[in-house]
Amino acid sequence: MQPPDLPPLKYVLEKYNLSPKKSLGQNFLLDSNINNKIVQTAGTISSKTILEIGPGPGGLTRALLLAGAKKVVVIEKDERFLPILEDLSEVFPERLQILTGDAIKINPMPFLNGPVKVIANLPYNISTVLLNKWLDQDICNSTWESLTLMFQYEVAKRITAYPGTRECSRISLKTHLFTNTKIAFPVPATAFTPKPKVKSALVHLDVLSKPRYLTKEPTFSQITKAAFNQRRKMLRSSLGKIAGDAINDDLIRSGITPTMRPEQVSLESFCKLSFEITKK
Repeated sequence: MQPPDLPPLKYVLEKYNLSPKKSLGQNFLLDSNINNKIVQTAGTISSKTILEIGPGPGGLTRALLLAGAKKVVVIEKDERFLPILEDLSEVFPERLQILTGDAIKINPMPFLNGPVKVIANLPYNISTVLLNKWLDQDICNSTWESLTLMFQYEVAKRITAYPGTRECSRISLKTHLFTNTKIAFPVPATAFTPKPKVKSALVHLDVLSKPRYLTKEPTFSQITKAAFNQRRKMLRSSLGKIAGDAINDDLIRSGITPTMRPEQVSLESFCKLSFEITKK
């Protein structure tokens, strides 16, 4: 089948007199080569339902549909872009579903059938909030296969960091607990309109069939939050309010030296600690 002849994105933006809104953290990725590379990084999509957040003028949406995605569900907060997305829906009938509203508040699950891949150039002001939300939804027991997401470069390094590195964080522990994660490739600021002050990077996360280690919730969340909110403190100090006087023994039984700081501790040891603290 001959691919549809779509007008250039710059022409579409001029047609509808649209420009990015700083208040919504909008930076348009109009480069079709990079959008195609994002789609390729996500792997096979022909039999998948794709969730995209913040499609804006639809550059990535086009790439997904042209690459043969079975269905693309987009969530767009800015109603100015609805005419552009509706035009795309007419070109690709029954393959594009448009949800209007705040991606943090909308539950997309009723609209996502079969194997799901999340592929998005996320609005940076809500990027980590969304990732945390998705990881907390028992993602390993869902139909979600992978997430291919654009972040600020410094955020991407924190998301993918391993214990023992300076960038290790609470979010990196969660991504390694539930996914195999990596930085796929950097994206220069010049690729966006307008040009942001920060570099970007695409992160690819393959969802595991089960969490890498067993954890005890809500204790795991409590201890990682307390530890990384006070990351300059030794763990025997930052976790004392949670475990009390037994914290030193709990840490040692989990294979953690009490004077360690959180970025020095392995994911497995944090998981073990969640059980040790819960025993009391």
